[in-house]
Amino acid sequence: MNIYLYHLPTTGTISFGDFCIDTSPEKTYAQHIAEVTQARANLRAVLKENKRTHDSEKDYLRLVKVLDDYLPQLYGMMTSVASGTVSLRFEPVFSWRTTLSSQLLNTCPRVPLPSLHADLAFSLLTYGMALSNFARLTVNALGNYEHEPAISGIERNAKDEKLSFAVSLFCRASGVFAHLSKSVLTDWNNAGVSGPRPPDLATEVCAALSKMALADAQALAVRKLLSRSAYESALSPGPPLPKSHPSTALLAKLHLECASLYISARSLALTPGKVRATRNAASENGMGASGEIIGELTRHLTDEAAFHSALAHKWLGVDAGESGVATKGGEAVGFLAWAKRELEDLCGSIKGHLLRKDRTLGEGRRGKKERTTHELESVEVFLSHYKKMNDTITFQPVPKQSDLQTKIPAGRLAVSPKPYQAPVPAFGSTASDKARSLADAMKNSLNLDVPRRTASDTDSDSDDEPVKELPSRKTYAGAGSYF
Repeated sequence: MNIYLYHLPTTGTISFGDFCIDTSPEKTYAQHIAEVTQARANLRAVLKENKRTHDSEKDYLRLVKVLDDYLPQLYGMMTSVASGTVSLRFEPVFSWRTTLSSQLLNTCPRVPLPSLHADLAFSLLTYGMALSNFARLTVNALGNYEHEPAISGIERNAKDEKLSFAVSLFCRASGVFAHLSKSVLTDWNNAGVSGPRPPDLATEVCAALSKMALADAQALAVRKLLSRSAYESALSPGPPLPKSHPSTALLAKLHLECASLYISARSLALTPGKVRATRNAASENGMGASGEIIGELTRHLTDEAAFHSALAHKWLGVDAGESGVATKGGEAVGFLAWAKRELEDLCGSIKGHLLRKDRTLGEGRRGKKERTTHELESVEVFLSHYKKMNDTITFQPVPKQSDLQTKIPAGRLAVSPKPYQAPVPAFGSTASDKARSLADAMKNSLNLDVPRRTASDTDSDSDDEPVKELPSRKTYAGAGSYF
């Protein structure tokens, strides 16, 4: 599987002590201000180290942990500024180097972005990218294990678990990008901070990244579903399918949903360039004057949508051929011929982009070509078999492509984004309120509501009427029986 590799941004140095003033009554926030500065310095150092390290040696887990340390500190600072315990001498300006709207990391200058909201947005963008790259690294380390003839059941299960872990990372990344698009950028807009923003932080682009991460998770889930039958299918390609093979109709629906997600992501990613008046001045692969997303990302989305669309048509054809119904012989040939044309076109488009200056991108294109060629060979085997049967036994007419389109079912989603929960601020009024709420809850849980008798209840009156106990507000079993 070919997964997009994000070039992670870098950021400039900044000291929160330069623009933050401790206005709390106890003057206890000076230490917190220093801790935020230190946490951000750690993030900057790890990002710079990541830039210099080869892809296979990059420690994305360390970066995720550093961001997990910095984000609560940043949320604490934003909470403190909002509550007035920390004031700002001036509006801070954070510099971040954009990577989604430039082709090479070292050719794009850092973009100055004012306000704490900007730093939060870029930190979360980096967080989602790191999770996606971590998943990519995990998958690449597995290799094509499902096709290994000597692999044991225990080893296969272990690698299936690692594949599931990569799926969970993509689901987390999808949730982070969605939170950035729907919540963080909205809060930034409502804060009233003006100034141009790079396409990397456009609402549509972040939504596109969320959909792409979810599509990647779905594609890995399909791979895991096929892992047990992959080796048997490689030994005996074509029909009949092995007993361990999953439902072909289900596979078609899963691939259809993948294609739909990639298509939606591409449309969203292209939106910033389309809405700018100077879009015609953009370069082919760079940000240019129009602020468009790099061509490598949009090409990746186009290729993945076409690939999964072809696989959906392949499995729809196989499902028709394996149904045992004689009237579906022509339908099987039609879908498989359609898939063959799509894969041939995809092979041609990939071949045109194989010569790249960037070695990582070149390797990615070659991996896509090998994957597409492998699937094309599989489709040709199925097509040859079902065409021979239809020409000699069933004699069914092959439907036109327009007729086949009416037989395509809706896609099916097998995974879902993991909603991102903003961390509890490391300090500030919100953190204090949470601590007080927890203490109050524990205190209230120890208070028993026991019925009490008032002084008038204990005094005897002239009529010597029996004293009536006040009714208890408790309605559970045993209420009022503590004494």
